[in-house]
Amino acid sequence: MSRLYIIIPVYNEEENIFTLFRDCRALADEVVGRFDVSFILVDDGSSDNTLEFVKKEVNELPLEVLSHETNQGPGAAFATAFSWLSDKIGSDDWVITMEGDNTSRCDLIQVMLNRSNEGFDVVLASPYMYGGGFTETTFLRRLLSSGANLLVKDLLGIQGILTVSSFFRLYRSSAIIRMQRIFSPRILERPGFESMVELIMKMTMLKLSISEVAMQLDSSLRQGKSKMRIVRTIRGYLTLWFRKSSWEKMIVRASEQ
Repeated sequence: MSRLYIIIPVYNEEENIFTLFRDCRALADEVVGRFDVSFILVDDGSSDNTLEFVKKEVNELPLEVLSHETNQGPGAAFATAFSWLSDKIGSDDWVITMEGDNTSRCDLIQVMLNRSNEGFDVVLASPYMYGGGFTETTFLRRLLSSGANLLVKDLLGIQGILTVSSFFRLYRSSAIIRMQRIFSPRILERPGFESMVELIMKMTMLKLSISEVAMQLDSSLRQGKSKMRIVRTIRGYLTLWFRKSSWEKMIVRASEQ
């Protein structure tokens, strides 16, 4: 049976763990008989009781916990998980990445899997699609998100994709394996929130097929504040522009081997 790997980075999310694991158990029950499910939780140097709450709530959930001693950023957390997967992932497997603060809707995963049946390599959950949107999100946060989305796509030449920064994505294993072969088992270089744009850039460079499904992003489901630092993230986006040519060279070298 194909395996569905679900990668969840967490950093000081003790208030969100109960709901997160409740939804994870519901998801595991929903896909039983279709997939073997493995959850990969990356604790990115939490200083609260996140790990204690994880141990309390895990029960029989198939969970692998990977830990950073200090906080490195979500990109570093995803890179750690991708590297861990590199000698385990099979050709018929799938990988989901999602937020650990309950803003990723587990009930949308079935919709994403159905869309993947159309042959797409990657399916993104997008609040910018018709039918998507934002709930309980401040006007300033929506403005910054929309502005950054437009700026990044224009600056980096990413066309035809409505959202480039969301964590919530479904990947066909062949897409992950191909990126690992070219860019390293970690896939990602950037440690911060800009890593999601880095992934989009690398996927579009490789001409992977990408689709999107509409998502309502409900910030009221999150306890505590967002961990994103706006200025730091924008600075990280600008760094991607300087790295673009080196990634293009990696692709060329791989094609020549």
